[in-house]
Amino acid sequence: MSDSPRRVRVLYFAALKERMGTASEDVELPASVGDVRAFAAWIERERPQLRGVLGSVRFAVGDEFAARDRVILDGDVVALLPPVSGG
Repeated sequence: MSDSPRRVRVLYFAALKERMGTASEDVELPASVGDVRAFAAWIERERPQLRGVLGSVRFAVGDEFAARDRVILDGDVVALLPPVSGG
């Protein structure tokens, strides 16, 4: 993995958008954040509003739902999608 910083756009949906007060943000990932699993742990540490809520969140990278081992590349768009409830 490269030591170069990677910039990604993070998209927040539904309750996460409300919790964060924004629909998106651009972030620079440290070299230690290489995949979705590491990204989830990192964003939860960096954004206190997300602590304790990411266990049920689905992640998408680009236009596809992503497994936790999916590598995140420079320029990717990472979407956080909470479970949807309703009737």
